[in-house]
Amino acid sequence: MRIFKLPDLGEGMQEAEIVEWHAKEGDEVVVDQPLVSMETDKAIVEVPSPQAGRIEKVFGKVHDVVRVGAPLVGFEGAADDAGTVVGEVPVGREVVKEAAVGGGHAGPGIRATPAIRALAHRLGVDLALVTPSGPDALVTTQDVQRVAKLLAEWGPAETLRGTRRAMAQNMALAQREVAAATIMDDADIHGWTPGPDVTIRLLHAIVAGCVAAPELNTLFDSAAGARRVLKKVDVGIAVDTPDGLFVPVLRDVANRDAADLRRGLDRMRADVLARKIPAEELRGYTITLSNYGMIGARYSAPIVLPPTVAILGAGRIRDQVVAVASQPAVHRVLPLSLTFDHRVVTGGEAARFLNAVIADLETAA
Repeated sequence: MRIFKLPDLGEGMQEAEIVEWHAKEGDEVVVDQPLVSMETDKAIVEVPSPQAGRIEKVFGKVHDVVRVGAPLVGFEGAADDAGTVVGEVPVGREVVKEAAVGGGHAGPGIRATPAIRALAHRLGVDLALVTPSGPDALVTTQDVQRVAKLLAEWGPAETLRGTRRAMAQNMALAQREVAAATIMDDADIHGWTPGPDVTIRLLHAIVAGCVAAPELNTLFDSAAGARRVLKKVDVGIAVDTPDGLFVPVLRDVANRDAADLRRGLDRMRADVLARKIPAEELRGYTITLSNYGMIGARYSAPIVLPPTVAILGAGRIRDQVVAVASQPAVHRVLPLSLTFDHRVVTGGEAARFLNAVIADLETAA
């Protein structure tokens, strides 16, 4: 049997989840015929057949998570090294079965008799979820039954998959690695003409911020302790969807006019919602924009995801009383929140960036 292993589906992707098999054992397939749809952290990718032939075995079921380099399909024929793996991948043969997320495992630190542990096992209760009420923090029968009743009312836990699973992993990475600091301020946009394209204005302002403080348009290699300050501004745009958060990239923002940027944004959003966006359009951004004000909220502390070092958050536009020539006036105000990685960016650099963003936004247009 000739084994076809899961190929490298994109930079940094070490595993993918099986979404749907397009071929089954016994099927005859041709070269480049789709074999299976795999979900990476952001996109669904069809894996084509590397050869023509009859499928003898498929490895894994729908929802299994397969590591790059692990067996995916076995073709009839003598085994050989036909170069069926695309790119350089680590050797692996395991299929990872995901389990429902739990709150812990019963261990030696939990005081419970063997009978109570057996009861918990029978009722499907993780003893780590149980608050003991017995003497010396001993778990009782009533404790286990109480939690079992609650779990029955709540229903089964939902395993995080696909985009939400990747989001959880990425946020944990950011929390572990980034020394995050956030500054906030408002832009007075009273001079804007009616019906502005807020996202385009924000993109233009980010470019102005990168000119004033290029240190925020930077990629940081924490392992090497080295930064790369970039001239080209590629903005990751946070897009909220029912499946979770996506961050597609709008390339070379500084050298594109408003109409071109809007066309790019519309195409990106349509591709994200259809789950057809190419994997390469979900990586490689140099700074991030989160325009959460379209949904709600005023300020935030948005999360910086390595290797980038800055993210600008834009809150809900509102009317606010401001001082104009020492007199109160009601103006339209856009709240801004800038989070930066303080390992790489100084407070002064962040402030200069945000000041430049505000100055650009307060220019009448």
